Amino acid sequence: MNAQKRSNIKSRQGSQPIYQVKQQKNVMIPMRDGVHLAADIYFPDAEGKFPALLAMCPYCKEVQAAPIAPQPRRTALWNGALEAGNSEYLVSRGYVHLVVDVRGTGKSEGEFWNMYSKKEQEDGYDLVEWIAKQKWCDGNVGMVGISYFACIQYLVAAMQPPHLKAIFPLDGWTDTYRHIVCHGGMLDVGFFAPYLYSAIANTTDVSATQRTTSPEEFKRLIEKAKNNPDIQMISFLMLILENPQKNPMMLDFMLNPTDGPFYWERSPYTQFNKIKIPVYLGAPWDQYLMHLPGAFSGYNGIDAPKKLLITPIDFERPWYEYHDEVVRWYDYWLKGIDTGIMEEPPIKLFVMGANKWRDEHEWPLARTEWTKFYLQSRERLLPEPGIYYHEPPIYSEPDCFVHQSPAVTGEIPSLKYLTAPLPEDTEVTGPIALTLFASIDAEDTNWIVTLKDVSPEGSETQLTQGWLKASHRAIDESRSKPWEPFHPHLNPSPIKPNEIFEYKIGVQPTSNVFKAGHRIKLEIASSDYKGAYMHMETHFYHLPSSKTTLHKIYHDKEHRSCLLLPFVR
Repeated sequence: MNAQKRSNIKSRQGSQPIYQVKQQKNVMIPMRDGVHLAADIYFPDAEGKFPALLAMCPYCKEVQAAPIAPQPRRTALWNGALEAGNSEYLVSRGYVHLVVDVRGTGKSEGEFWNMYSKKEQEDGYDLVEWIAKQKWCDGNVGMVGISYFACIQYLVAAMQPPHLKAIFPLDGWTDTYRHIVCHGGMLDVGFFAPYLYSAIANTTDVSATQRTTSPEEFKRLIEKAKNNPDIQMISFLMLILENPQKNPMMLDFMLNPTDGPFYWERSPYTQFNKIKIPVYLGAPWDQYLMHLPGAFSGYNGIDAPKKLLITPIDFERPWYEYHDEVVRWYDYWLKGIDTGIMEEPPIKLFVMGANKWRDEHEWPLARTEWTKFYLQSRERLLPEPGIYYHEPPIYSEPDCFVHQSPAVTGEIPSLKYLTAPLPEDTEVTGPIALTLFASIDAEDTNWIVTLKDVSPEGSETQLTQGWLKASHRAIDESRSKPWEPFHPHLNPSPIKPNEIFEYKIGVQPTSNVFKAGHRIKLEIASSDYKGAYMHMETHFYHLPSSKTTLHKIYHDKEHRSCLLLPFVR
């Protein structure tokens, strides 16, 4: 729609519900190679042509239309896989909603080559063009859905199907290696264990790695993983290695422990330059942080009309509460209705602590005051000289903690550093980085960094985290910023025991007002493994080290370990 036509119609609220819903189940849509994908299609119960919204589903399309109402996240019936969108809400406002089982899942034909394979991306192109030709479609197509459904939107947009006019990838990662599989080079076991068993509806029992390597190379990769003492501790991972057909997706992740072609094919950031249509991105300030970095990466990496929405942690309803924004967005780009959405500031974010929404125009914020806080003995986190004091006392002795194998203890040791009680309300909004000078008496370890807000009464609120496997410490300076180090994760280099190394650890962005009297707390550990992998309370943990390891963190004159925080006045 051109601007002149759009300006003749105004509706700041977006389309209202005026249609009933009719549906057609298990429509088999042909792809370019003869494979057919199964779709459930929901239409307005009226004559005419309508814009269409496509949701590509790996979780079985029938589940997306389950009769139970959406449940809050912390209830027993919450299902994070209900991500295709609310058909009744969208269709009643004049859109056709299609939920399609991706290749090799549910009732669709073909083989599933792990998430977001090139073939799945091509299927997205074919689906968009098939939809545009149907008698009920006016030729304008968008995409909808969160998480898995969001990530595939980026990749389909990069294929540039002519009739795809805009996308709405809320809660979508953009780097499959860094954002979900291997945080800082550390394999995410706690998420993928329950997720791959209970959510993905794949009908294929052969991994993508097995399909693309020789039998000899596949056997070598299996044996290498079996000989990893960290993997040997986790029985269900060994079970998968002994029975590759049991969980082919998790097998792929174990056999690809470093970044490379397997992940590049499945990562939208490698295709940002090909995305030319409008994009509405977003994510919550989620402590699990699998979606949040993708929202900021996409916003800064895509050169097209765009908006960014960052929402509170653990909102009580699923993403359906943001369907009003979905409709305003697509009314503007698919129907030609001026909803005013593109006149508003491009970024809307929720500031925790203050518990207020705020509009912004860039990320990171231009008015950021980058401020260093130095790690010191006696659990102190001291600001730069000249802020609250003149020059910190220097202690040459390092701080220490000992990690022991989970086979020995369930305790997770850590070091903590806290500021003095803050004299006034203090806002931290933006990305964060930790420079750590440390030694270990082993060849590798995991660094897990957590930032918390501590009240005067001692209660703690976890805000964000960062991760880095020590052997993955290499930095690509050309792609790094002081507040955002970039690790290639290509060629791990073992640590020389008892030698001091510098580690630059990115901590995921946050936005929080620390109230006067509160303290900023930094925790450093080497494990977050809690066991009981099918229990929601242990969701998101990483493959722990099997070795007892002494960690020393230095903060002397030559080794100024410090935390870089984005203060906003």
